[in-house]
Amino acid sequence: MTKSYQVAGHIFNLCLPDDFPFWEGLDAYSPFEVPPCDAPVFTLEVAPEPVSAEGKEKVFDAPTEAGETVIKLYRGPQDWVFEMSPDARIHTVALLSAEPDFSRGKVHFVSRTRRSVLFAINNSLMLIFAFRTAGLGTLEMHASVIMNGGRAFLFLAKSGTGKSTHSQLWLKNVPGSELLNDDNPIVRVHEDGSVKVYGSPWSGKTPCYKNLVADAGAFVQIRRCAENKITRLSVFEAYVLLYTSSSGLKTDSVLADGLHATMEKIAVGCPCFVLDCRPDDEAALVCSQAVL
Repeated sequence: MTKSYQVAGHIFNLCLPDDFPFWEGLDAYSPFEVPPCDAPVFTLEVAPEPVSAEGKEKVFDAPTEAGETVIKLYRGPQDWVFEMSPDARIHTVALLSAEPDFSRGKVHFVSRTRRSVLFAINNSLMLIFAFRTAGLGTLEMHASVIMNGGRAFLFLAKSGTGKSTHSQLWLKNVPGSELLNDDNPIVRVHEDGSVKVYGSPWSGKTPCYKNLVADAGAFVQIRRCAENKITRLSVFEAYVLLYTSSSGLKTDSVLADGLHATMEKIAVGCPCFVLDCRPDDEAALVCSQAVL
């Protein structure tokens, strides 16, 4: 069975066996489903045989702690291979092989439990989407996003620093606020120069899967501080913020060129701030007064 989905204007196909037993576990993609597409930006399917990273060059293996997702990336002459696990304490549960241009991926399930299979499909789609659309003016961000007044405001920070908390403070204190996505929104720069923020099927631990779009209002870095104050970032500072908050292989020259071009356009065209704050109501008011 093949289903087509559209995220940030990009259509991709997911091909699974007709007897696949866990479709209900992929309900987050339902708001993004579109009629079948014969020319998707990429296709993900189940590998007909095992996938191996043996003999390939390891190009990404970030340190992880217990409870954190593990992603390792290898490069070979004919394909890329990802090893993945939902937890650093768990061995690899799946491997993903992708074409050099990420137009097609094949996922092999090492573990076939419901949790492992759904994790593998979800992460494979998210990874290929980020890599495949890198040259198409698209960034997959690590952020929590609030919509207000037709614009989207992205809160960026390291995990556990307070992105989601700040979004909740907006929902409580800033009238007209609505949560668009709580972990992985998509930002796209279109040919006319407009910057749009899209919901996605990937929203971390918060079930918020909205097929909505809004103009980018501002990007705000959240930093814990004893007082609440907000400062506009320079273009260079904004670029650094976007660089550290977006997904993609930034060490590969071909893939990175697209990412850098997109980040430059956003840094120049969209206001970016740093909010030094406490996790309190006043923080939301200080931020909203500056960016709305």
